[in-house]
Amino acid sequence: MLQRYQSKQAAASDDPAAAAAWAPEATPRAACSGVCHGTLGELWQGPCEQHGELHIGLISLPVRRYSWMHFLPGEDGDIERDLDGKDKCRRAIEAYLHLHGKTLPPGRFVHDSELPTGKGMASSTADLVATVRCLDRLFGATTPLAALTALLRGIERSDSVFLDRYALYLSGRQQVLQTFADAPRLHACYIDEGGTVETEKLAEPLLQHYRRHQASYRAHLELALDAFGRGDAAAICEVATRSAQLAQWVTPKPHLDILLRHRRELGADGVVVAHTGSLIGYLFAQRPDPARLGELSAFFAGLGRQCRLIEAGP
Repeated sequence: MLQRYQSKQAAASDDPAAAAAWAPEATPRAACSGVCHGTLGELWQGPCEQHGELHIGLISLPVRRYSWMHFLPGEDGDIERDLDGKDKCRRAIEAYLHLHGKTLPPGRFVHDSELPTGKGMASSTADLVATVRCLDRLFGATTPLAALTALLRGIERSDSVFLDRYALYLSGRQQVLQTFADAPRLHACYIDEGGTVETEKLAEPLLQHYRRHQASYRAHLELALDAFGRGDAAAICEVATRSAQLAQWVTPKPHLDILLRHRRELGADGVVVAHTGSLIGYLFAQRPDPARLGELSAFFAGLGRQCRLIEAGP
């Protein structure tokens, strides 16, 4: 094998065409990229009152799945074609250019994502944040947090995927109420129950539900803030479980009851759901070993679902 490789190298040194074929890849093209992680639903979601008005608050569960936005300067591009179907990203670009007083140079946008849409993984917000980060790299700028949340506010409800820690966040106002210094890593074994959910359509039904059960949610928020303040992974998993149960009245998950019944025997520390999505799964403070993962896989396969294991937390 080595002799054949050496003979090809020798032949290449005498033959310009062969030398070109064996040459290293061309220099990478210039590119500016932005990346943003997504979420696996929420560890807590409920009402937050501010200035006498009720808002949807949440504490998202970040996961290591990402959206990317690239800009290739100098290439033949057309934003309508490059970002076909990504209307919100195009709006974010327009808002960014207006905010910073910039004009796009010639070039082409390329988008990619590991986050499916309509499932509760914050795919839309991750796309927008990745877009802003890409433009920051392009123009050598930094968009302050207040400007970023204002930009998001003009486009959609959002998650706090631009942060690197757990946070209590108002999704409609795009406002960070509190961040938590301790950030325990968690693991989730989850399934997709199917279908997609349009978050905007659920805003009013959620607020009506919160008004009816405000006392229960207020007590639960106190428990959540205490658990996150202490960085107690087991307590956070319990908070997530109770949040899933409270949400069952307004955004029911078909598999919640059976997951709750089998939680202890499968060694799970809690249950997590995408409150306005189609995902549900078990939470673990420690990564399940291969034997446990096999048990989980068999359990979900018995429900007709393929599970996925994912590392979660900031």
